[in-house]
Amino acid sequence: MHGAAILTIHSPAINSNLKPNISFNEKIMTTTELTQALQWRYATKSFDANSKLSDEQVEALTNALHTSPSSFGLQPWKFLIVENPEIREQLKAYSWNQPQVTDASHLVVLCVKESISEADISQWIARLAEVQSTPLDKLAPLQGMIHGFTGAMDAATMQQWNTRQVYIALGQLMTAAAVLNIDSCPLEGISPSDYDQVLGLSGTGYKTVVACALGIRSSDDKYATAPKARYPREHVISVIR
Repeated sequence: MHGAAILTIHSPAINSNLKPNISFNEKIMTTTELTQALQWRYATKSFDANSKLSDEQVEALTNALHTSPSSFGLQPWKFLIVENPEIREQLKAYSWNQPQVTDASHLVVLCVKESISEADISQWIARLAEVQSTPLDKLAPLQGMIHGFTGAMDAATMQQWNTRQVYIALGQLMTAAAVLNIDSCPLEGISPSDYDQVLGLSGTGYKTVVACALGIRSSDDKYATAPKARYPREHVISVIR
């Protein structure tokens, strides 16, 4: 069981209540800058193994994961930031030996919560009441709605639904990285069951879904300068008026 030994999240400054600054209305970036960041992003194949993200950058990316949206706010996930080089070397063997697993500054393994119980729902409602200073009885209708929705699912359907939530978090992580000029590469070419064994996830109620390498691209990555290939916008986007 390696799980407890390998997880380190540098986030002491995170405000656990995540209260928004309602007076904040400064534009963080222009629409042009956002488009440029997304055009700059690509699935980095080769990372500079000598370049490490700063604590500030890791803090921002950790916040991106922490604030990811999910259905009903249930957050059916756990994010493992694997820093241990020996563990990452083991994971590489179950990732088709993709060099990103060991060369990137950071590796995040995104895991799904296998099921959501009535106790999980109650715990979330209590947390919501605490953070938003709302009486529990006012949240009873929401709790009933969540219970009815999740209670209608069989085990396989619930895990599939929870897994889709994990991919929302992956998208937020990669977009945040692009905005910060941090390279990323989603890694689905892995053996989730072997990841679970290496990371000590058996019996925890969580399973590996996907990994994401984060860091700085290598100067010799030929894919960095390749034109971004997408279908024409009208092929994939339609406006219904």
